[in-house]
Amino acid sequence: MNRTTGIAVLCASLASAGCVSKATYEEEVQAANKAHAQVDACARDAANLRAKLSESEVGVSSLQKQLDEATAVDEQLSRELARLGEDSKSLLAVNGSLKDALEGSRRRLDELRRAQAAAESRAALFRDLAMKLKGMIDAGDLAISLRDGRMVLRLPNDVLFDSGRADLKPAGRHALGEVAGVLRSVTGRRFQVAGHTDNEPIRLSAFHSNWDLSTTRALEVVSFLTSQGMDPRVLSAAGYGEFDPVDANDTPPGKSHNRRTEITVVPNIDEIVAVPGGK
Repeated sequence: MNRTTGIAVLCASLASAGCVSKATYEEEVQAANKAHAQVDACARDAANLRAKLSESEVGVSSLQKQLDEATAVDEQLSRELARLGEDSKSLLAVNGSLKDALEGSRRRLDELRRAQAAAESRAALFRDLAMKLKGMIDAGDLAISLRDGRMVLRLPNDVLFDSGRADLKPAGRHALGEVAGVLRSVTGRRFQVAGHTDNEPIRLSAFHSNWDLSTTRALEVVSFLTSQGMDPRVLSAAGYGEFDPVDANDTPPGKSHNRRTEITVVPNIDEIVAVPGGK
C-alpha cells in the first residue's frame, strides 16, 4: 500500500465512522500530502548533504595531500636555500680573496714596470757616461762600476793627491775637469763625493786620522767640481777613511785600490723602492 492509498483509506474510515465531515477530511488529506512533501524534501536535502559531505571529505583529503606535498617541497627548498646560502658565502669569500690577489698582482706589476723603467734609465746613463769618459777609462784614470745598486765613478787617489795631502795635483785637476764636463750634462740626479784611504795610520801629516784626511779630500773635490760649473745643490761630500775597503789591505795592490775618491750617482727614491721585496 502506497502513501496516498493509506491516507485515503484512513480518511474514508474516519468519514464512515461519522467522525469527521467531508471538509475536514479534505483538509487532512492536504495536510498529509504537504507533510509527506516536506518529508521528501528533507530526505532529498539529507541526501544532498551526505553527497556534499562525501565530496568535502574527498576535497579535504586532497587538500591535505596537497598541503603535505607543499610542506615537503618547502622543506626541500629551505634546505636548498640554506645550502646555496653557504655556497654563496664561500663564493663571496673566494671572490674577495681573488680580488685581493688581483689587486696585489696589479700593484706588483706596476712596481715591476717602474723598476724596469728605472733599470733601463740607469743602464742608459751608465752607457752614456762610459762612452763619454772612455778616454779616461782606457788610460786607467777612471773606472765605472755598479756597486750595491749604485753607479760609481772611481778615481785613484794617486792621480788626484799626493800621499797624506788634500791638495789636488795638476793631473787631478785635469781629470776632474773632464769628469765635471760630463756630469754637468746629467739632469735630475744628485752626486755624492766620497773619500777613501787604506789602513795605514797617518804619519807626518796635519790630519788626525784617515777619516779626517778622506773627508777633507772629498770636500776639496766638491769645491773643485763647483768651480767647474756643477750645481752645488746636487753635490754632497763624505769621508769613509779605511772603513769601506774594496780590496784587502794586506798587499800593496790592495792598498792602492782602497786609496780612492768615488763619485756616486745617488739613486732616486723611486729606484730604491721600485723592486718589490728587494733587499
